[in-house]
Amino acid sequence: MAKYAAALDQGTTSSRAMVFDHSGRVVSVAQKEHEQIYPKPGWVEHDAKEIWARSQEVLDEALSEAGAGADDIAGLGITNQRETALVWDRNTGEPVHNALVWQDTRTDKLVDELSADGGQDRFRAKVGLPLATYFSGPKVRWILDNVDGARAKAEAGDLIFGNMDTWLIWNLTGGTNGGLHITDVTNASRTMLMDLKTLAWDTEIAATIGVPMSMLPEIRASSEVYGEVKSGGGFQGVKIAGDLGDQQAATFGQTCFDVGQAKNTYGTGNFMLINTGTELVHSKSGLLTTVGYKIGDDDAIYCLEGSIAITGALVQWLRDNLKLIKAAPEVEELAKSVDDNGGLYIVPAFSGLFAPYWKSNARGVFAGLTRYVNAGHIARATLEATAFQSREIVEAMATDSGVTLDSLKVDGGMVHNDLLMQFQADLLGVPVIRPEVAETTALGAAYAAGLATGFWDSQEDLRENWAEDKRWEPKMDADKRDEYYKYWKKAVTRTFDWFD
Repeated sequence: MAKYAAALDQGTTSSRAMVFDHSGRVVSVAQKEHEQIYPKPGWVEHDAKEIWARSQEVLDEALSEAGAGADDIAGLGITNQRETALVWDRNTGEPVHNALVWQDTRTDKLVDELSADGGQDRFRAKVGLPLATYFSGPKVRWILDNVDGARAKAEAGDLIFGNMDTWLIWNLTGGTNGGLHITDVTNASRTMLMDLKTLAWDTEIAATIGVPMSMLPEIRASSEVYGEVKSGGGFQGVKIAGDLGDQQAATFGQTCFDVGQAKNTYGTGNFMLINTGTELVHSKSGLLTTVGYKIGDDDAIYCLEGSIAITGALVQWLRDNLKLIKAAPEVEELAKSVDDNGGLYIVPAFSGLFAPYWKSNARGVFAGLTRYVNAGHIARATLEATAFQSREIVEAMATDSGVTLDSLKVDGGMVHNDLLMQFQADLLGVPVIRPEVAETTALGAAYAAGLATGFWDSQEDLRENWAEDKRWEPKMDADKRDEYYKYWKKAVTRTFDWFD
């Protein structure tokens, strides 16, 4: 009798395996970082073989730490950094190029070319997304255009594409020896190649972008049994039964199953999703329309999403580039050394601006800089940038959905930062609530796998697992909040159109 459900959470900076019990509590966790490769300004790559190696290591470590064997695991769910694109040879298993990470902006000229006919919203009615460097489809085209012989091999059917979920599932289920080439609806909805209504690849858009249909994985539900682990060490024989992009997995882990329920994940970037049910809501305010999840044969559930490229990554930048701190958690102490931001606003448009602006030619600014500003103010402005960007998304969601949030569920690594969470509550004017299990991305993937294998009977079981850990009530008066926000909006405009 299985005692646990497990998840492999392949993120932007690390891969993590987690084992959960029936009440949704963490039994074990193992995590390993992988290299961030920056060949040129705006270019971000990952070594997919390193990610596969790290993934195998953390799976074995988490199983060992739990004191468990394969028979104890009801199912394994996969969750992943979504728009990071990989092309590999189906015969050899070798990637033809490093993975192009979701933050990578090298497709900007291609995006401009595609936008010349029909504008940035050329495909939005079908795919729910604006043309932007963020999404996978144009990244595949770049690889085919820039790697010698890749286009010919793709046309011959030898090359296949996937987001990182597809790469991991293919390897886990045997790789060149019969590995499954699949993805789920949530990941497929981030490629710019899937029709949101039919949940199928759109042949016309794929042809326009320049991606052969033979490269594309089969699209499956987010929660169903796909196959068994054949090459995963101690997980040999465990059913792979869940697959969700990381932000949809976090939404699922936060049990946002009702229309109007929303969560905000604070990670490398920030991602806020609101459940719109079986209704496709097309945004007029710069948000994305995306698939939230699909359980077996049930109808797909859709979400509106606000995607912010740089939040936690700005803290890493303070650590790695400016050397202001030695470890990311130190940012809170440094920020607490001052009473406010000293008039400094940092807009981290390192990869352009995502929602609600979608300006790939924006670049980051420090605004309001004076001689008075010190390291504490820089740390504080770094944290505040995350909260300001999140408020912009909340406002866009209220406009599009007609739903005004009465509280915000939060998760991810940054939610242990009290200063940030209090400022977020102050800026929104509503309570911010952290669950007992803050790593809801892995939890959501484990939930999807456990539902498909009968470890949990229903979504109601999952709802009963959710428990509040801490809440922050707003304390700032409205005039002060509005003053702060006015200057933030002013700073954002300074990033626009930095280059032609």
